[in-house]
Amino acid sequence: MDSTTRTTPDNGSSRPRVALVTGGSGGIGGAVARRLAADGMAVAVHYAGGAASAEAVVDSITAAGGTAVALPGDVAEPADMTGLFDAVEKRFGGLDSVVNTAGIMLLAPLAEMELDAFDRMHRVNVRGTFVVSQLAARRLRPGGSLINFSTSVTRLQQPGYGGYAATKGAVESMTLILARELRGRDVTVNAVAPGPTATRLFVEGKSEELIARIASAAPLERLGTPEDIAEAVAFLAGPGGRWVNGQVLFSNGGIA
Repeated sequence: MDSTTRTTPDNGSSRPRVALVTGGSGGIGGAVARRLAADGMAVAVHYAGGAASAEAVVDSITAAGGTAVALPGDVAEPADMTGLFDAVEKRFGGLDSVVNTAGIMLLAPLAEMELDAFDRMHRVNVRGTFVVSQLAARRLRPGGSLINFSTSVTRLQQPGYGGYAATKGAVESMTLILARELRGRDVTVNAVAPGPTATRLFVEGKSEELIARIASAAPLERLGTPEDIAEAVAFLAGPGGRWVNGQVLFSNGGIA
């Protein structure tokens, strides 16, 4: 599997914990990768089509003194993901956290959504989460964590989001059940459900008035940032989150 790797020199310390971030070339995924690296984890930054963005994330991590590798693959293809997990284990010796940020969002009222659009979301968001979660369940070391991504829209019931929210409802169900299935493994399984977050993809195509209206919906009266979401992930992946298991953590500034 092709990869881009940059590391700092070995300082003789013990091998760091290892994280794999799918969708690590995206706004939230990149912030998660950088945040986990700041906690001292070696990070595999997965990408599907954004090689340059993934390499930029790797560069930012190594510039800050961390260790990172960029690796490609289709999250919905078991052969690709098996190769990805193999590459991470070969490079770093094991795997402690898997953060599954990879996903797509296509919006339309249910009566108007093309079935192809729904199938595309299902393939990445549901099948992709299933494939990655299955491999994580088999390979995470004791003390490890799997963190999938849902959305606050599953509770907000906003028109136009029916197809997308349906895929994330499936993600929540898989996540909560897998947490119970891994009894005795010392591996936590949770999901993070962001609210509106100021990524390039979120802002693209929206007027300033619409963005301001969405931001004002939260009691904190702002959009979330990728770094806000990364903090929630870092908590679940870190020692402070070891007693949190089988939960959906809503990171949305209080939107109800």
